[in-house]
Amino acid sequence: MSFKGFGPQALPFFKALAFHQTREWFEENRATYETEVKGPFGDLIEDLAVAFAKARIPLKGDRKASLFRLNRDIRFSKDKSPYKTHAGAVLTRGGAKNDKGLFYIHVAPDGCFVAAGFYHPEPADLAALRRAIVRAPKAYAKVIAALKEAKIEIDDEEDMKRLPRGFEEVKEPEIAAALMKKSYIGSRPIAAARLRGPGLIDDLVGFGREVAPLLEWGWGAIVDER
Repeated sequence: MSFKGFGPQALPFFKALAFHQTREWFEENRATYETEVKGPFGDLIEDLAVAFAKARIPLKGDRKASLFRLNRDIRFSKDKSPYKTHAGAVLTRGGAKNDKGLFYIHVAPDGCFVAAGFYHPEPADLAALRRAIVRAPKAYAKVIAALKEAKIEIDDEEDMKRLPRGFEEVKEPEIAAALMKKSYIGSRPIAAARLRGPGLIDDLVGFGREVAPLLEWGWGAIVDER
């Protein structure tokens, strides 16, 4: 099926789920989740994968591999709430969730957004990204400038307080600031009204084109590093 929009009860479902958080309530309302959220999200991902291929944006996904489970992993968490109160899905270059570099879509009552880049990469990958910045700081600066020009929000997560090991000799303030980042992510809010129609696909493809320099830079640093 082609994506026609999330259902009108998609966001209200998550508001109610945040309050109830019981298996009994969820089972009574499973049909709403399946028809208003999960089904449309699967359609969106598969249509988006086709649109990305046509636009020559190297990101893949499908309804089986891309959607995150609604159940929370509570084994090591103090919060024992069994369900997430949002829906999320990810497309990657190879199509698997754990591939390097991601394109993430988040649907929640308190804010929907799309993000892409490298979120909390593994230590070896993070070191490779940092080496790429030191090796070619102008190339990295050009990527960031392109994101800002496109009005893409740059990750503002709290950075490290000091330069990471192996980069202590860097003196240039802008390069040092970039090296202290823990993630390299660009994002953009999605208006709730855009969830309700197929125009969301065009919005996401547009974002994919604009954020592509960040993904290409990171793939080059991690996968193709010389």
